This record gives sequence, C-alpha cells and structure tokens, in this order.
Amino acid sequence: MLVEGSIRWQITEDCPRDLLLALALRELGELSAICEEQIPPAAPPLDPVDLRGIDTEALAAQWRGWWAGIVRRATRPFISQVRPPHFEVFDRALELQELVYNCYDQAMTWVEDRHAEYLRTVAARDHPLADAYELVQRRQFELRRQSGSFRLDFEVLPVRGSGAWVVAPDTVVISKALRDDPVAFREWLKPVVVALV
Repeated sequence: MLVEGSIRWQITEDCPRDLLLALALRELGELSAICEEQIPPAAPPLDPVDLRGIDTEALAAQWRGWWAGIVRRATRPFISQVRPPHFEVFDRALELQELVYNCYDQAMTWVEDRHAEYLRTVAARDHPLADAYELVQRRQFELRRQSGSFRLDFEVLPVRGSGAWVVAPDTVVISKALRDDPVAFREWLKPVVVALV
C-alpha cells in the first residue's frame, strides 16, 4: 500500500488481493449485472463457471455482504481470510463458499497476475503518489492555509474502461486505465482535492 500525507490528511493507494478476488468471483459467478453494477467488468475478463446447484440470488446477496466488509481499508482484514482448503470465512455464505471451491485456482491465478501488473506499474513511477501530494500542496498554497483533516483511499482495480467510483465515504475504486494515465488521473483528482482541502 502507498501512503502520502501529513498529520492532517492522508491519501493511500492500493490494489488489494481481496478486492481483486471479489472482482474475479463476481465475473466467474456472472454477478456483474447485479452486484456493484456501477463498477465495470474485469479486464481481462474471466470465463464464468458452471453455477448448477448454486442459488444465484443467495450468491449475489452473500457476495454483496462480503464486498461491504472488505471494500473499505478500515474494515478489510490485514491478511486475507479467504484461505483453502475449507474457506471458513464463508461458512455462513454457502453459495459463495461453493463458488470459491469451484474456481479458486482460476481466480487466484488471475488475482496474482493482476497484482503483479499493478506492482510493476507502481515501480515504474518516479514517486508513487507524487501527483496527489503535489495537488494537495498546490491547493494549500492557493488557500494560504493548511488542509483540513481528510483521508482518501484509492483502490486500483483492473476493470474495463477508464473511470472512478465512490464506494464508501473515504474510498474510491479507480480503474487501472485511469490510474495509468497521469494526465487524466490529475484532471480527475483536481476537483476532488479542491473539495477536500
């Protein structure tokens, strides 16, 4: 996780494996149209798995419950609780547990590939969060005062297209395409910083 800020404000950026896994399972379970629909499908896509014997309405409800618990950095477990062989974290979400049993290896291969891509992209930047830091500093200079207190967490996910979606009061999902385009990212971030600072 990348962190930038001061005592008063903090901006973080991450590409958490649990969110990548949730995105993969949403695709594998064909849930994109009914779970967090504003966030586009994964890129590259995953082929759906056979859902015979799985109640898709219950699966969607269980996925939404899991997503709500992991989407915010403050409530996401530091170490993923989705672990083989029994996936105990889903003992009360049996449809989701069954989906994970059916496609864990496929999902984790996709997750690890996407996470490695993200790390390579971050390593290629001169300073990982320089753009955010510079925008906050410039805004403070314009206002001739320090920023008020705020925290903003960016979760970078590999989804189709370029965009950003507020998923919690302090959490924004950002497409990999938007984050990888420095000019577009700064243009998107500028009004956000103006509003927060």
